[in-house]
Amino acid sequence: MRLKQVSVFLENQPGHLIRVCKVLAQANVNLITISIAETKDFGVMRLIVDDPERAKEALSNAKISCKLIDVLSVEVANKAGSFLEILERAQAEKLNIEYAYAMPAQTPESSVMVLKFEDIAAAEKLFK
Repeated sequence: MRLKQVSVFLENQPGHLIRVCKVLAQANVNLITISIAETKDFGVMRLIVDDPERAKEALSNAKISCKLIDVLSVEVANKAGSFLEILERAQAEKLNIEYAYAMPAQTPESSVMVLKFEDIAAAEKLFK
């Protein structure tokens, strides 16, 4: 399923994560999952939230740099090799995965991977 991810660009300084979370809480936006990738000076906070449009508006109004990105959520069985199967299917179709992280699933029998594909439309068709 295609999702809108909120990508937030931050300086790697104390207090910046708190500021983002405070803005979202005040806008009544619920965080579903979060991933943070950082370098020495900057970071990218990737969020799946219950209302991405409201999150983007609240963050933009607070002068926090962000954008909405299309990603794909793919449910996989909670067993060894399940993610490998996803990777092999993508590779067979020559689909490049730019990054991946996990989010909560509805049942303990499965996991949900959030995947950023170079060609989201082709990936969406493959994993329907």
